[in-house]
Amino acid sequence: MQTNKKRRRIIIMGAAGRDFHNFNMVYRDDDGAEVIAFTATQIPDIAGRRYPATLAGALYSNGIPIIDEAELATVCREQHIDQVVFAYSDVEHALVMHKASIALAAGSDFVLLGPHRTMLQAKVPVIATSAVRTGCGKSQTTRWLSRLLQQHGLKVAVIRHPMPYGDLEQQAVQRFASRKDLDLANCTIEEREEYEPHLLIGNIVYAGVDYARIVEQAEAEADIILWDGGNNDFPFIRPDLHLVLVDPLRPGNESTHHPGEAVLRMADIAVIVKVNSASDASIQQVTDSIKSINPAATIVRAASPVQLDDVEAVRGKRVLVVEDGPSITHGGMAYGAGYVAATQAQAAQIVDARSVASEEIAAVFQQYPHIGAVLPAVGYHASQLQSLQATINAIEADVVVCATPCDISALINIEKPVVRARYEFAEVGEPKLSGLVEAFVEKHGKLKKS
Repeated sequence: MQTNKKRRRIIIMGAAGRDFHNFNMVYRDDDGAEVIAFTATQIPDIAGRRYPATLAGALYSNGIPIIDEAELATVCREQHIDQVVFAYSDVEHALVMHKASIALAAGSDFVLLGPHRTMLQAKVPVIATSAVRTGCGKSQTTRWLSRLLQQHGLKVAVIRHPMPYGDLEQQAVQRFASRKDLDLANCTIEEREEYEPHLLIGNIVYAGVDYARIVEQAEAEADIILWDGGNNDFPFIRPDLHLVLVDPLRPGNESTHHPGEAVLRMADIAVIVKVNSASDASIQQVTDSIKSINPAATIVRAASPVQLDDVEAVRGKRVLVVEDGPSITHGGMAYGAGYVAATQAQAAQIVDARSVASEEIAAVFQQYPHIGAVLPAVGYHASQLQSLQATINAIEADVVVCATPCDISALINIEKPVVRARYEFAEVGEPKLSGLVEAFVEKHGKLKKS
């Protein structure tokens, strides 16, 4: 006998990524739950859209509205919300509880979905790269891993953490093999920063919204999957080997942010990066922290050398530094690879962009007051991209050192010489990450030695 049970009324708090994945994995086909709305933060111009019915499934013929997070308390009260599900990353633990307090005060439960409930299972081995904070160097580590695996004759598919900032239906499953694919998909700077470096070394990159379909396609063409994580989130796919990066330039962050601490507690291998730039005391501090939080993890060290395309073009010049956007904004870093490269090249002056920032860029500086004398490369939408262009061209500088991983010169008209800078990954000391990875691959019967 059927009963008309009351469906739990749910809001999912997100930033156009983890929130959609959690819905797809847990709520899409659950007739005991009704997702009333997603809330949006971190990413501009996401609110006001709808999660489309074609992705939301049979229970949501009209799709699901995406509202601004500022409306959370009002909607919880007016819509009698039973549960608020928190589903975005790289926020301080205290901030999570501030959000929880808003939900609780409005009469709702506050929920965090765990990794095992939201992970997919692949049919091929999966190596995941995560981090305790945005800006540790996941992407260059994943690129280094892909080269190592390719040297053993393995076909690699890279699956990226989602960044679906455009048409969600068109972005349900994305496969990128060339820059032309990025153009056809109208990728933002933030997407290009993650995808383009992989494409330049021959990797196939998958991303999108529906990760069950994405994994199905990737595992059909690859011997092994590399998960290239976003922010400090845990993987969408169950890893057989889980690498977690820890940054000694931000000692203490191993246990201050969500879900970075959880990710570190999950790690098989903890990689202390940037040891070429950090003090011995900071390296020891994060080493002790790893041992306290996850004593079972194997600890390896790595350098993050900065490469500058033309040192002489920078030496003695007035330099505007353009940095990777997410690392400098919600990643909490005052500067990144571009600033390091420019100072190492003995630039005469690092020109501060804040004095001439156009309106939308000035708003970014206001939102993230920790940013130093560098310009974050933000371009989530066309007007923000044009604002970035106007700011760069208004600054009195001799040269632009661009440390965003994508070629922004192909997207905007920069009226100054541009020299690119980038972080790479290099092994330091023992145990070596390469040996641990090769042992893992051999264990899974995938190692192909010539």
